[in-house]
Amino acid sequence: MRVMKALVLLFTLSAAVSMAQIRVGIIGTDTSHVPAFTKVLNDPSSPDHIPGARVVAAYKGGSPDVESSYTRVDKFAEEIRTKWNVELVKDIPTLCSKVDVVLLESVDGRVHLEQVKPVIAAGKPVFIDKPLAATLDEAREIARLAKEAGVPWFSTSSLRYSEVATSMKYPDAKGVITWGPGPTEPHHYLDLSWYGIHAVEILYTLMGPGCEEVTRTSSADGDVIVGRWKDGRTGTVHSLRTSSEYGAVVFRPKQVEQSRPDMKSGYAPMLREIVKFFQTKQPPVPNEETLELFAFMDAAQRSKEAGGKPVRLR
Repeated sequence: MRVMKALVLLFTLSAAVSMAQIRVGIIGTDTSHVPAFTKVLNDPSSPDHIPGARVVAAYKGGSPDVESSYTRVDKFAEEIRTKWNVELVKDIPTLCSKVDVVLLESVDGRVHLEQVKPVIAAGKPVFIDKPLAATLDEAREIARLAKEAGVPWFSTSSLRYSEVATSMKYPDAKGVITWGPGPTEPHHYLDLSWYGIHAVEILYTLMGPGCEEVTRTSSADGDVIVGRWKDGRTGTVHSLRTSSEYGAVVFRPKQVEQSRPDMKSGYAPMLREIVKFFQTKQPPVPNEETLELFAFMDAAQRSKEAGGKPVRLR
């Protein structure tokens, strides 16, 4: 009887722990993702609400030389403070002392390496919003530091979980073309990492890793990046300066599949994966694939600088 009671108590305690709400901290309030993510996590009345995690604290951050950062950082910080009672803190170590996990949301990829260092030092699992970093070397350094410390991390674009990506995955795909908006930001060396990364993320969702070589053609209106995979398949990204649409074409042995203009995208599917990651500590996208995606963009940058010559991934 005592054994049975002990088992019941253990089960009850385990259930209570599993249902405990994860305290989320945000670094960087200079992106619209911040109020959008906070609403999904903190508002039970939202149709997209995801239970299990709640944003409780934030560090504003901000970049004085990026217009989309310094013009929005205070606005979004005040919005989550007043609407969702999120505490604003003075620095990242203070943030880490108040939370279980971290969303690194700073819009400027250049600051991600330095901002994630105290998070890793504190042992907090972290989701790093796109772009993971400003360069391939910085992305690899983040991965190295996290691996040495045993800290789980995960980075992705929300477009990986869009209907374009999830409904177009075919195991027999022989080639893929994706497209999407491609505005650039002058402070980011990997210009695709600013916005073109979304179309690259769709490509990797549909193709998987294994790219060896990249060729890029650039113009004022956009870029065409062609990757050659180890098994002979090719994947192509059209990064368009003025487009606002995303799409994909998948070439299969006996038919061609094309995405529809009405396919949906949103933050909730990605946030569901983020919360699951915080609960399990297992990234849904392997870190190695995320790093290869950065190596793809790095090779595309070097191909552009070489006048469109083929460049192998580093």
